[in-house]
Amino acid sequence: MNKLLRSLSTPIRLPRPDRSIELYQPGEPRDFPRRTEGSFNRIAFAAAHVVADPLSSGDPWIHAELDWEKTLAYREYLWDLGLGVAEAMDTAQRGMGLDWARSLELISRSVSAARAHKDALVFCGAGTDHLALDAVKGRDDVIRAYEEQVAAIEAIGGRIILMASRALARVAKGAEDYASVYGHVLRQTRQPVIIHWLGDMFDPALAGYWGSADLDEATETALAIINANAAKVDGVKISLLDKEREIAMRPHLAKGVRMYTGDDFAYAELIEGDAKFHSDALLGIFDAIAPAASAALGQLAAGDKAAFNDILAPTVALSRHIFQSPTRFYKTGVVFMAYLNGHQDHFTLVGGQESARSTLHLAELFRLADRAGLLRDPARAAARMRSVLATRGIEP
Repeated sequence: MNKLLRSLSTPIRLPRPDRSIELYQPGEPRDFPRRTEGSFNRIAFAAAHVVADPLSSGDPWIHAELDWEKTLAYREYLWDLGLGVAEAMDTAQRGMGLDWARSLELISRSVSAARAHKDALVFCGAGTDHLALDAVKGRDDVIRAYEEQVAAIEAIGGRIILMASRALARVAKGAEDYASVYGHVLRQTRQPVIIHWLGDMFDPALAGYWGSADLDEATETALAIINANAAKVDGVKISLLDKEREIAMRPHLAKGVRMYTGDDFAYAELIEGDAKFHSDALLGIFDAIAPAASAALGQLAAGDKAAFNDILAPTVALSRHIFQSPTRFYKTGVVFMAYLNGHQDHFTLVGGQESARSTLHLAELFRLADRAGLLRDPARAAARMRSVLATRGIEP
């Protein structure tokens, strides 16, 4: 009763699209475990965000500094929940504020921390983002760039997620260039990698990836490259927000190659799967909804699909909101969730992207997170929401 009264004592003034103010009453959080017990029957990665250092003297648009203690603590939190960490991906603002030098330091620290954490799983993004795009002349430049990052990650014991390359998208003349680059790089990797197909809704510079703007043709090329190199491919992560394409691809993957859903709109049904196929998970939204994701995966492993869907269903509206167009600004919502839930004591992003979403967007995020039972301390979340709203002209 006292817990309920504390929650009910924290109404908050939230703006509406018609410019009116709603007095919103947060509800009770769902009682998700803080640590998983047992194992899952799906592999599940959360693409983890980074925590900026708000007291750095560097200009955050040019010279991003990280709060290493809070950044690594968040990875420990994800591992405790049984989730793997997909490190130095676009969720961490890779290529969007976090440069290669700091990405490699992040990878090194994360791989080291994983060794000390029982059963911790971490795969790390390797790309070509250290190249100046204007200096890239052809596919050999792209190959050398991939080789450099792969070698650096493997030298510290990291597993590879082969990220999509802006440089390759810029210089490739067709499918044969993609086949040449990926084939060359994959032949050299020490262990099977995860290939990431990131759609242009996440990064406009990747339009026409795999050599065609026609997604059917691009899919055929991607499948041909993956299956020709199946021994070096653990799986493929599809981030196209197109569940039917992901479902259609699954039966055509070579035996042993996993489909990792990157669909932040339809992840529940894709992970559950059908009678023959399912997707594993490598999701940015799992960073923000980690306790719910962990609890749901535990229910799925126990054979309780109804409970799995009961937990995840209310998170989908939140995810669709966080990842709404322009999708590339979703990092703002992911970090805002971490701030509301007390994982960091400020709402500051690498590159100053705390300003990338509107006040109305953040207010609706608060409502949807509350309805999903994901505000683990509603009174604290409300206080933090008020402080952000105050800087945007909404008085408590």
